[in-house]
Amino acid sequence: MDVYLLVITILSIALVIIGVSVFKWHAFISLLMASLFLAIFSGMDFKDIVGAYETGVGGQLGHLVGILALGTILGKLLAESGAGLQISKFFIKVFGEKKLPWAMFASGFIIGIPVFFEVGILILLPLIISIQQSTKKNILLIALPAIAGLSIVHGLVPPHPGAVTAIQIYGADLGTVLIYSLIIAIPSGILGGPLFAKWIVKHVKPEGEPELLHATNEKFEDDKDVITTPSVFVSFFAILLPVLLMVLGTLDELITSNKTAQGVLEFIGSPLIALLIAVFYGTYVLGYMRGRSRKTIKTFIEQCLLPVGSIALIVGAGSGFKQILIESGVGTMIGEMAQDMSWSPLVLAFFIAGIIRIATGSATVALTTAAGIVSPIIETMTGVNLELLVIVTGAGSLMFSHVNDAGFWMVKEYLGLSIKETFKTWTVLETILSFTAFIFALILNAFV
Repeated sequence: MDVYLLVITILSIALVIIGVSVFKWHAFISLLMASLFLAIFSGMDFKDIVGAYETGVGGQLGHLVGILALGTILGKLLAESGAGLQISKFFIKVFGEKKLPWAMFASGFIIGIPVFFEVGILILLPLIISIQQSTKKNILLIALPAIAGLSIVHGLVPPHPGAVTAIQIYGADLGTVLIYSLIIAIPSGILGGPLFAKWIVKHVKPEGEPELLHATNEKFEDDKDVITTPSVFVSFFAILLPVLLMVLGTLDELITSNKTAQGVLEFIGSPLIALLIAVFYGTYVLGYMRGRSRKTIKTFIEQCLLPVGSIALIVGAGSGFKQILIESGVGTMIGEMAQDMSWSPLVLAFFIAGIIRIATGSATVALTTAAGIVSPIIETMTGVNLELLVIVTGAGSLMFSHVNDAGFWMVKEYLGLSIKETFKTWTVLETILSFTAFIFALILNAFV
């Protein structure tokens, strides 16, 4: 049964790729068909299939759809106002074109600490596209280092949910995990980000372009005669405002002991509300104050929201597929197979998390499931470094992102890549981050 389930899973993933690449189906249709194929042939009860799929779609989009919309609106305002261009000129002037990948990695790493991966992508996209337009360089050279910074922090560094959950399951010390994770995440991110980007741009030149946040530079009849450009400070503040609000929400208990004030900070620091506040700021400072009319801003918002519908469908369908993979028992089956291997706890946790990640597409599911499997195994063992166990489990959960991962489709759609290009760039990047962090953790384990 295990071998059969594994074959069915592989065939369902192949169906997604063939559907999009050969039959030219929309990715939403391909993912839906793959989900139904897997559910039916894995033996799921027919009455449970639709409910499981809807749970997956709703679970992801309930959190993400507002963030996608607001992040894209903010990106459009940054692009049309020239704010993104102002920041890109500042980066080019300060760092020079040769050091831009390093600057983008640092930006992704720092922004990624307080925000979710998906939110970080939406915050950095206008900057990535503006720099690409200014320098005319391969967008992968600018985008991949930023994405690597976001991803490695999301997978390894507290206070991200996966790492915090694993800390609780293993009973590890949060402060020590934070120190170890930063020691490991920085060199891992450099290898998977700036260094990998420098190599891959020689082999992959994207055929498409990221159309969603391109500036039209169009002037409408209701606009003022002179459309001004925001200052560098105003432009930077527009990008950093949601990040600052999210930091406040994360540090609410350190800032005040008043429960009501903590609640308010947590509220305005949630990604949805932080981005909403940033959009209102952007509408006024990047729109009205630059000479744009209300009608023009409404037009910009409508222009950028239309493609978001397609992206939301694809991301939701990917999550529906992920849920079917979980409900069909693929993740549990793989966990049980891996549990029988007599490996060291660090190696076992890494590979269990990695295999579950490949099977289900969810880093958080992979991390928490693997921690749940490994935790009872280590109870009778001595000398296991629990803090590094958290980190290797997180490293495994980054491995080989593909069509069942919402992040795969976000990177593909927002950067205008083909499926083949996304595999060659994003999938390889994630796998480099995963194995590099694992190797660094093993080296650190020899000294601590």
